[in-house]
Amino acid sequence: MTVTTATAAAEAVPHPPRVMGLADLVMFYVVTGISLRWIATAAAAGPQSIVIWIGAFLCFFLPLAMSVMELSSRYPEEGGLYIWTREAFGDFAGYITGWSYWASNLPYFASVFYFAASNALYVGGSRWTGLASSAPFFIWFSLIALTLVTVLNLVGLKVGKWLHNLGALGMWAPALIVIVMGLVAWARYGSATHFTVRSFAPSTHLKDMVFWASLAFAFSGCEAASFMSGEIKDARRTIPRALVMAGAVVTLCYILGTFAVLLALPQGQVSNLAGLMEALTMTAQKLGWTWLVPLAALLITVGNLGAAGGFLAACARIPFVVGIDKRLPPLVAKLHPTWGTPYVALIIQSLLAAAFVLLGQVGTNVKGAYDVLVSMGIITVFLPFLLLFAAMIKLQGRPARPDVVRVPGGRPVATLLACLGFTATLAAIGLALVPSPDEAHKALAVAKVIGLTVLMLGVGWATFAMGSERRAAR
Repeated sequence: MTVTTATAAAEAVPHPPRVMGLADLVMFYVVTGISLRWIATAAAAGPQSIVIWIGAFLCFFLPLAMSVMELSSRYPEEGGLYIWTREAFGDFAGYITGWSYWASNLPYFASVFYFAASNALYVGGSRWTGLASSAPFFIWFSLIALTLVTVLNLVGLKVGKWLHNLGALGMWAPALIVIVMGLVAWARYGSATHFTVRSFAPSTHLKDMVFWASLAFAFSGCEAASFMSGEIKDARRTIPRALVMAGAVVTLCYILGTFAVLLALPQGQVSNLAGLMEALTMTAQKLGWTWLVPLAALLITVGNLGAAGGFLAACARIPFVVGIDKRLPPLVAKLHPTWGTPYVALIIQSLLAAAFVLLGQVGTNVKGAYDVLVSMGIITVFLPFLLLFAAMIKLQGRPARPDVVRVPGGRPVATLLACLGFTATLAAIGLALVPSPDEAHKALAVAKVIGLTVLMLGVGWATFAMGSERRAAR
C-alpha cells in the first residue's frame, strides 16, 4: 500500500471523536506505562533489580518506544499494532497480532484488579486486613471495578479520559511519596538494605531470573494509545511528543521507586502483591506520618483503576477496526448512536475479562491466582511484540512522508533497536513460563499458563478462518 493510499484509508475509517490532546495523551501513557506492583516485584529481588531495570529500559522499552513513535507516525489511523503488522506481513499476521494483544488483556484486567484490591485494604487499616486472603473479596472487588471502568468507557473518552488522568496522578504521586519518605528515613535512620557493588550484580540462577520478564513487561504500555490514533488530535505529531515526556516519568518512577523501597524495607520483607504499601506503612510509622498510608493506598487503587480503564478503551478498538475490515461480524464495528463508542467491542471484552477473574482463582490461593494471571499476561502480550519489531524492520524499506517522525539515525539504528527488542521479547517469554518458587502447585500453574495461551491463539486462528469465509461469501 502506498503512503497516499494508506493516508486515504486512515481518513475513511470511522472512529469516535478526536478528544485526546497532548496533555491527555501524556497522562494516558503514564497511567498505562507505570504499574506500581512492579516496583514491589523489583524490590523483592534486592539491589540487583536496579541494574535489571536499566537493562529492561535499554533492551525493551527504548526499542519499543522508538518503534511505536515511528510506526504511529507512518500509520496514524485507528488500529495501531494491528495495522502495522498487517501492512508488513499481510492480513493473517495483522489479525493474530491484534488478537494476541487483545486476548492478553483478559488476564491483565484480573491481575491489575487483584493488585488494586490488595492496596485498597490499607485504606481501612487494621479493620480490613483480615480480607487479605479472602478470595471472595478479591473476586467481588474485581467485578465491581470492571463494571465501573466499562461504564465510563461506554460513555466515551470525553468522559473516560478523566479516569485515565486521575489514574495518572494515582501512579506517580504514590511513587513520589515513597521516594521522599525513603530519603527522609535514610537520612534519619540509615538504609534498611545494605548496598554493595556485589549486591547490584544480577543473579544468573534460573529461579532468580524469572522476575526479569516481569520487569520487561512493566515497560510495555506505550503502544496502547496507538490503537486509538483516530481519537487523538494530530496523532502523527502528538504521539511522539507524548512518548518522550511520559517515558521519562515512567522510567524514573520505576528506578527511583525501587531504590526508595529498598531504603525503607529489607528485600526479604517485601511482598510481590502489596510490597509498596508495606514499605510505605513501615516508613510512615518510623516517621510518624501514618496519616499518609490511607491516602497513598487510595491513590494506588485509583491509579490501577485508571490503568485498567485505559487498556480497556485501547484494546476494544482492535476488534472494532477488525470488524471494519470485515474479519469479524459487522456488529463488532458498530458505534453507539449517542456516545459514538465501540460499545459492542467494549461489552464483549468486559464479559470475557470477568470470566478470567473467576478462572484464575481455580485450584489455588489468592497469591497463586495473582502469579498465574500475571504470567498469562506476560506471554500473550509479548507475542505480538515479536511481530511489531519484525514489522519495524521490514517497513524501513518503504518510503515515508516528509512529516513522519523517524528514529534518530535512520534505518540502521531503527533496525538495530528492533532486533534488540525482538531478542529481549523472546527471552521474556521463556522466563515467564517458569512458575514462582513459592507456588504450591507448580505443574497446575504451568498447565494453566500454557493451556490458556494455546487456547486463546487457537480461537484467534479459528475466528480468522471464519472471517475469511465470511468475506469470500460476499
